[in-house]
Amino acid sequence: MYGDYEAQRHWMEITYHLPISKWYTYDLQYWGLDYPPLTAYISWICGFIAHKINPVWVALDASRGYESPTSKHFMRMSVLLLELLVYIPAVYVYTRIALPGRSRRTQNIALFTVLLQPALILIDHGHFQYNSVMLGLTLWAVNMFHLGYDLLGAVFFVASLGFKQMSLYYAPAVGSYLLGKCFWLGREHGTRHFIRLALVTSLSFLLLFLPFLTPPLLAQSIQRIFPFARGLFEDKVANFWCASDVVLIKWRKLSWISETSLQRVALLVTLLGILPGAGMVFGWGFIAHGRGPTLPLLPFALFSSAMSFFMFSVQVHEKSILLPLMPITLLLAARESESEVESVGMGLGNVWEWGVLVNNVAVFSMWPLLKRDGQGLNYAVLTLLWNYVIGYDPLALSPSLVKILSLAAYATLALIHILEAFIPAPARYPDIYSVLNVLLSASIFGATWVSVGGIMMFQSAWATGGFDMGSSSQRPALLRSVDTNVSAKSSPASPKVSEMFVTESWD
Repeated sequence: MYGDYEAQRHWMEITYHLPISKWYTYDLQYWGLDYPPLTAYISWICGFIAHKINPVWVALDASRGYESPTSKHFMRMSVLLLELLVYIPAVYVYTRIALPGRSRRTQNIALFTVLLQPALILIDHGHFQYNSVMLGLTLWAVNMFHLGYDLLGAVFFVASLGFKQMSLYYAPAVGSYLLGKCFWLGREHGTRHFIRLALVTSLSFLLLFLPFLTPPLLAQSIQRIFPFARGLFEDKVANFWCASDVVLIKWRKLSWISETSLQRVALLVTLLGILPGAGMVFGWGFIAHGRGPTLPLLPFALFSSAMSFFMFSVQVHEKSILLPLMPITLLLAARESESEVESVGMGLGNVWEWGVLVNNVAVFSMWPLLKRDGQGLNYAVLTLLWNYVIGYDPLALSPSLVKILSLAAYATLALIHILEAFIPAPARYPDIYSVLNVLLSASIFGATWVSVGGIMMFQSAWATGGFDMGSSSQRPALLRSVDTNVSAKSSPASPKVSEMFVTESWD
């Protein structure tokens, strides 16, 4: 039944022609709409434009499976336009405000490191999706946090959630950061800030779901957006459940535990995986230095949270690896300003080396999907080009765990590609190459999650905060977003404006 290209085109078709009450119920067996309302609204806009250009492209029912050179050009231009409007400006702004004091050359290198990331290009422009919008809206939220506009940041993050529910992968990190700010601002300012955040967030969700607020429509949309009835997993994805199902336990064949119970176990394991990173971004700044949570830890927390969801939650798709990739790519893009992160010791290597490794393996993990799309050449060229642009040479890495894993991973994936190209899979094991892909990729993802989202985040927090608890006569105040009567003063404890936490004497 075609692929994601047809799904996106079909959603333009149904949102343009049908009343809102039927958007989430119309012929669900044929690419029924299963993304939140903001995707539906944007699909309506695209459908409206497509209908004005050529009604055949989005004719109700009659256009199913329709493809022509001009319609494909229109669809792909819609991806590019939305990326130009949302994602690219977000990345540009991030490289300017998150790397203060760095040279323009360094900022531009960081910019192209993120923009040329092969996984996102291959999925959005080759496979055809709009993931850059979701990621861009989340990055705009992070940018607003850097600038001190937490309320605007909350609006952008709600918009990201309203575009694709996969943004929930980031929610624990974002929520912990904002909640931590509220606590460490003190009772008066913190309570006021919490109420403002709660009101803005609630109103943003209310506006998004306003046309669906009747109980039947709301229930229909929620059931489509969160399809728990589909089970633990559907396809071969490089996460814990699929990998362990191959080599350890056939989860869905266990007689003593139901599918529903397995989903609850998955939820529990996911939450346990999230807790360390979310806890550090919530409280480490206060514990270590008498300040609120610091923004340098937020990309680590976003990566840790997103990778926990990818590895352990239910109904994960191979494309979901794009969510943990964005924050770790931001970390490696900022390599020259993260010297304290790079010198982590313990023989692990540095965050830049782990970031490149997980990016390369992530592209490999999507190879079965890219192969079906006929993107073999794009896959090879874009991956090699990105590694060349960022100056990556695994043989030149300093001796470390990440160097060993990198060389082993690249040798293994090259061998898998060679075997797949010249030796057909045996009839008894038709999915052998996909299974090997899952096992290799899941191993690297797990190692990166532990090393970067756990150990390196902890060491970064240590290096950032130390154990000097600071003066008890000082407490944190939020810059520009709590109380205009509170003056924001620089202090030795918080020298960077980008951290958005300054101290104010309350003697």
